Amino acid sequence: MRALLALVWIYAATPVAAQSIIVSDAPESVSLTVYRAQDRGDRPIDPNWPRGYALITETRKISIPAGESVIRFEGVAEGMFPESAIVTGLPQGVREKNRDARLLSPSGLVDAFLKREVTLLRTNRSTGVTREQKAIITAGPQGGVILQTAEGYQALRCTGLPERMQFGGVPQNLSAKPTLSVITQSNEATTFKLTLTYMASGFDWQANYVAHAKPGDDKAIGKNKIDLFAWLTLANGGNQSFQNANMMAIAGEPNRERRPEQARPVGGGLSLACWPQQRTHQVPFNPGFIVDIPPPPAPPTPVAMAAYADENIVVTGQRMARAEMAAPVAVMVADQEDLGDLKLYRVPEPVTVNAKGQKQVAMIVKPGAAFDRIYTVRVDEYGRDDGASMPMSILFRSSNRKEKGLGLPMPSGQVMLFEDSNYGPLLAGQSTLSNRAVGDDIEMVVGRSSDVRYAVTRMSETVEKQRFKVDITNARSEPVNVEVEIPFELRGKPKHIAKVDGIPTWKATIAANGEATLYYELELEKN
Repeated sequence: MRALLALVWIYAATPVAAQSIIVSDAPESVSLTVYRAQDRGDRPIDPNWPRGYALITETRKISIPAGESVIRFEGVAEGMFPESAIVTGLPQGVREKNRDARLLSPSGLVDAFLKREVTLLRTNRSTGVTREQKAIITAGPQGGVILQTAEGYQALRCTGLPERMQFGGVPQNLSAKPTLSVITQSNEATTFKLTLTYMASGFDWQANYVAHAKPGDDKAIGKNKIDLFAWLTLANGGNQSFQNANMMAIAGEPNRERRPEQARPVGGGLSLACWPQQRTHQVPFNPGFIVDIPPPPAPPTPVAMAAYADENIVVTGQRMARAEMAAPVAVMVADQEDLGDLKLYRVPEPVTVNAKGQKQVAMIVKPGAAFDRIYTVRVDEYGRDDGASMPMSILFRSSNRKEKGLGLPMPSGQVMLFEDSNYGPLLAGQSTLSNRAVGDDIEMVVGRSSDVRYAVTRMSETVEKQRFKVDITNARSEPVNVEVEIPFELRGKPKHIAKVDGIPTWKATIAANGEATLYYELELEKN
């Protein structure tokens, strides 16, 4: 019995080896590969919290002592998927991983000290004397902080005196940055480089096209040259910046199973509210929607106006007959590479992606691409046949081939089309471009024309057929190409109306300030 007690005493007296806490506050290098949000379609990036995701790879230099250590990786992405984190390079691997989602902040401190004692400091405004008082936080931080003191229950900063709380220390589970911690073992003290790889939400990217349309060199009807330029726009919705990151973007939709929304780190400022201490009739009326608008400034005095009249205004340069828009100059263009069935766009130089910000890098530079300008309409677009005049749509069409000046994968994105005028480049329209592979047709509808119009009129109807006419008018000073789609089965299958993608389509050239009329008949089903 005595030997057994001695053995128990010796075991209990043996100290447990303490864990060493090693903090890695930032990576030495980082790579950021961003994937588009699935099912976002033509909608823009969500500015509050982008719905895409990223694969992040960090390289960090770590020194650990012999024994067991807790390594804290600070500054990881806010939307990190902790189950995806892979740490390579540790001598004996990783025994345990923990995602620290509580951030050091005013609200985080109050939440961590609930039902615990703090020191309340209050300063007398007249004497400047500060009085210390012990208090226990009984409620908070949402909507206010309730303290229990020797004088009773009080709301923080509702006494009218300057006051603040003093905490005994920072809880170990609070971090100033989103943190991933791992537990590892080492037989000896060592310094090494390790790699941390993980996926994170809160990222997205898209292509933004700037197109500058100019008349074609051959002066053929409807032929245009377009200088096509595209930005790769990357969005970071988290509170972490990535300095000198190797940035890439993936075009396409890899197979990824949907997962529950990742919980973001909690923290932030305190939202304090106090009840008024007067009676209801003593509270002054203060509507929040009334704004005092200052009176407009007084007109300048004659003396001041005379002073300006004596000045000479000099404008350098000269006015040109037709102003040209300077095309964007691409100092750095993303390299397009194949990644299986996906496309990878790699920025050739390290860039900084700021927190809550966007980064733009040149993605596509294709000057002088050949496009056809066509005025189009589908006659059932409005369901009208009363002869009312309606504008036709302006369509720019090309083929994604090298002989057309293109011939490269084109990710989906918004297109802003500019055209030259005597007053400089002006916005002619905006369109959306879907994903286009090499060899695909490219069509951009950029608006409606007030000069090229159409009118559909139902001329007659019997039990077997309906007869229509379409009047096209061109008020422009040059000929235009028009296409009229008739998404119905035509009677008699007229030869002058060809089928394009299975839809009967009439194509014609309308002379300057001219007009044309199309007649067609629809076959009606017999009862």
